[in-house]
Amino acid sequence: MGNPAGQLVGRVGAVLRAVPEAGASTTELARATGLARPTVHRLLVALAAEGYVDRDQRTGRWYLGPELYLLGGIAARRYDVTRHARASVHRLAEATGESAFFSARRGEETVCLLREDGAFPIRSFVLYEGARFPLGVVSAGLVVLAMLPDREIDEYFAHADLTERWGPAHAEDAVRERLAETRERGYSVNPGLVVEGSWGMAAAVFGRTGQPDWALTLTGVESRFRADRRPELGALLLKEAHALSNRMAG
Repeated sequence: MGNPAGQLVGRVGAVLRAVPEAGASTTELARATGLARPTVHRLLVALAAEGYVDRDQRTGRWYLGPELYLLGGIAARRYDVTRHARASVHRLAEATGESAFFSARRGEETVCLLREDGAFPIRSFVLYEGARFPLGVVSAGLVVLAMLPDREIDEYFAHADLTERWGPAHAEDAVRERLAETRERGYSVNPGLVVEGSWGMAAAVFGRTGQPDWALTLTGVESRFRADRRPELGALLLKEAHALSNRMAG
C-alpha cells in the first residue's frame, strides 16, 4: 500500500495548484486534477475552513484564500527571485512592445511569476502570473527542457504523455525536434501550438548549478513574430537571459 498521508498531501497540493486567478468551479477543478468530484469537494471544504481557499457564494467558484497570501509573504522573504528578474522583464517589454514574462521551473512544470505588457495593443493571454505548463509546452517549458541533460530528457519522456491534453503537436517526436532546434538557436519558438495565432519565444536562465531554473519569454500575435523579426527578438532574449543568469549565480 502507498503512504495515505503522502497521497492526501499530494491531492491537496494538486487542488491548490489547479485554482486559477479567475477562480474555478468544483467540476472544473476535478477535471483539472483528475480527481473525483466528491473528493475535490471534500478537500475544498476542508481547505476553506483553514482559509486556504475561499468560495464566492454567488457564483460557487473557488479562489485561493487569504491564509495562502500570508504564508506566501513569509516564504517570499526566502524564495522570491522576481526582484532580480523584474528589470529584465521590463526592458524586454519596453524594447519589443510585446508581453514579457519570467517563469520558474518547478519540478516538471514551469510557473509564470512575472508579466509586463509592452506598448503593442494586441496581446496574447496564454501566459499569466500563476499559469503552469508541463515541460515541453509553451516556449518557457520548451527551452527549459531543451537545456536539460539528455538523460533527464529521456527520463521525462519515459513517463510524460503531452498529447492527451495538448494534442498531436506535442507528441514526443515533434517535441524532440523542437528541442533540437532550440538547442541550435539558443532560444525556443512556440508557433501557436497552444492557442492558434498566439506565438512565444523564450530563453533559459541558469542558476548556480548550471541548471535551467528559469526562463524569460516574449509572447504576442503571429504577425509580430515574423521570420525576419525572430532573430532580433531571440538576441534580446539571450542578452537579458545571460545577464540575469549572472545575477542569479552571483
